[in-house]
Amino acid sequence: MIEMENVTAGYGKQEILHDVGLEIPGKGITTLIGANGSGKSTLLRVILGFLPLWNGTVKIDGILTKNLSSAEMARKIAYLPQGKDVPDITAERMVLHGRFPYLSYPRRYRERDLEIVERAMGQMGILSLGGKHMSELSGGMRQKVYIAMALAQQAGIIVMDEPTTYLDIGQQLKFAGMMRGLAEEGKTVVLVLHDILLALKISDRIAAMEEGRVLAAGTPEEILRSGVIRKLYGVDVKSHRTGAGEQFYYDISGETLSDGGAREGNLLG
Repeated sequence: MIEMENVTAGYGKQEILHDVGLEIPGKGITTLIGANGSGKSTLLRVILGFLPLWNGTVKIDGILTKNLSSAEMARKIAYLPQGKDVPDITAERMVLHGRFPYLSYPRRYRERDLEIVERAMGQMGILSLGGKHMSELSGGMRQKVYIAMALAQQAGIIVMDEPTTYLDIGQQLKFAGMMRGLAEEGKTVVLVLHDILLALKISDRIAAMEEGRVLAAGTPEEILRSGVIRKLYGVDVKSHRTGAGEQFYYDISGETLSDGGAREGNLLG
């Protein structure tokens, strides 16, 4: 569980987060949504301890993050940033990086580390890619390598900033399945997503941000009822229950095109 209370933070003299309070429950998926510049990535940096607090507290599993060493933080939280560089190493070496928090210097991998890496790569279905260089892999395959690295880190919390960037629709659906699988295994997954329909579909809880504040937080159904999506994006999202579960879609009926024509029907998500 992550608990933020009265959190204020920023860069230089510019305050970005204003008195933020947010609770992220354990063992599920919590997604941050909001327009560009709303403070989502800054909030992640505060949780991770990369950005100092100006005021307030952040706790992980009841422990103040300011009382945790960098190694202790790395064992609690695995982080996949947005726009990752593609290193000139093999997939297996990339996944081995997840074991760094458990190694002394100079780093020497133990048999246990190799076993954990093999298990993580097997879980992601990428054992056959171990000897391939990261630059040879597609965006979807690289994403699986990064997730395997996070699994090898054996952290209870996995934080990802815009993880679906550059993924096509098929890869996004596979990614959604992977995230649900991690949550069902007991991981706490924290995502930043711009795809509202995907966020509604896979999340247990959603926090909507605007100008450094949390406007609303709750289940996808509560967020829909709150009207905050229209406030943030100027669009309506509705849901429809089917045999495959709850389906979300943009309601664009009655909207007006720039040429004056009227839109009809709905765009399914």
